Amino acid sequence: MKFESLRIAGLRCLEGVSITPAPGISVFTGANGAGKTSILEAAYLLSHGRSFRAGSRDVLLKRGAATLSVFAEVRSAEGRTRRLGLGRESGRWQARVDGDAVSLGGLVQECAVVCFEPGSHDLIAGPSDERRRFLDWGLFHVEHAFVNQWRRYQRALKQRNALLRAGPPLDPSLMEPWESELASTGEALSAFRVGYVERLLPHIQGFMGNVLPELGEFTLRYKQGWDEASSLADTLLERRGRDLGRGHTTAGPHRADFTIAFEHAPLREHLSRGQEKLCALACLLGQASLHAEMCGEWPVVCLDDLASELDRTHQEWVVAQLMGRDVQVLVTGTEVPHALSGQSVDVFHVEQGVVTALL
Repeated sequence: MKFESLRIAGLRCLEGVSITPAPGISVFTGANGAGKTSILEAAYLLSHGRSFRAGSRDVLLKRGAATLSVFAEVRSAEGRTRRLGLGRESGRWQARVDGDAVSLGGLVQECAVVCFEPGSHDLIAGPSDERRRFLDWGLFHVEHAFVNQWRRYQRALKQRNALLRAGPPLDPSLMEPWESELASTGEALSAFRVGYVERLLPHIQGFMGNVLPELGEFTLRYKQGWDEASSLADTLLERRGRDLGRGHTTAGPHRADFTIAFEHAPLREHLSRGQEKLCALACLLGQASLHAEMCGEWPVVCLDDLASELDRTHQEWVVAQLMGRDVQVLVTGTEVPHALSGQSVDVFHVEQGVVTALL
């Protein structure tokens, strides 16, 4: 997938921005705070329905603006072009594909973007919801049946939690249908994730051996969110009293996680911050590579503040990995990164929210 055009209005400091990215590598340069990262953020919004930056969705709006909008034309490897749009007004998101209103999930399935940015180490060191989103985003694109199961599970989880919050006395006849739905869809979600991890791991290992060879063999283990010796149905029944006291469901795929380990660093805490970043980079590239294998095309790859996040050796390695593939890459930096010197790239200058293409 590649962006043929990208139009942004009302997003942070960007207003009336129109960009035609190169099919290969586009570099956005400018001073800190000029709006470079917000360009990548716009592309990411279309693909994930949320920002990769911390903070509420309301802070995405440009100061004084009532709405924000991101529009794009994207072209698939088969040559099909789709028009995508995402807007926010009065606290509500509106998504469109080819002019038709769709859900955020429907939009996400049409746009694939992975992003390595200063907060990417949270994939390794952050809370478990980051890792669940990582797996589920990949599954949204390669397993269409996953989407329906995920939606059914979320609905059942919401209903069970509402009954738990209502407090005692708890009517089993009201709880049992939702627990049955949770159990069936939850087991299905877990099976999808396990299968995805099995396909994903070799791709990550291929990149990990290059970025962190000193740590030895890399492994990733999925933890389903309840005792593997029990079924989810039995676990929900057994925990019903405990969950009633807590007011929420404490077992299920919404509590899942995955753990990483290296031969010479068996615990995540053994990694430095720099190693966490390189580990996250290998995971993101591995996911992009699996997406290409299963979908027939690479997602767009965004590299935010590349020169600051990676040393020169790893900058050159990332560029070498991407240059030989049919992939669109969006890069930001205060200047063109050294690793891209002499390469065929399109350069854009960003200043106070204004984007100018440079010859």
